[in-house]
Amino acid sequence: MPRQIIHTLNAPAAIGPYSQAVSTGSLLFTAGQIGIDPLTRQLRSGLEAQTRQVMTNLEAILTEAGSDMSKVIKTTIFLTDMSHFGVVNTIYGAAFAEAPPARSTVAVSALPLGALVEIEVVALIN
Repeated sequence: MPRQIIHTLNAPAAIGPYSQAVSTGSLLFTAGQIGIDPLTRQLRSGLEAQTRQVMTNLEAILTEAGSDMSKVIKTTIFLTDMSHFGVVNTIYGAAFAEAPPARSTVAVSALPLGALVEIEVVALIN
């Protein structure tokens, strides 16, 4: 089954040798997204702003691939501090109010550019 590289200007460009997302068949796999504003190319300040930007970036990638948040089947959240879970969970939960996807949350020692949160998703595409 061939794979297709997904790229949109509405999400931050990759900061290394990877793609924003790759689709194959009916599945889409995104790279982990941190709270970088695609226009300014700067990391948002603070946990809430970073988390909201992460969700916006993911929505842009999903849209480019012909998917949306309702088709996300699995997410992985990476946090540099598990005490941030409540704040991230509230913002994340608003995006998945009905039939939320499966999820894992992992504590990590650091994230690129000093980010506080990173989220990746697997979604169905049309």
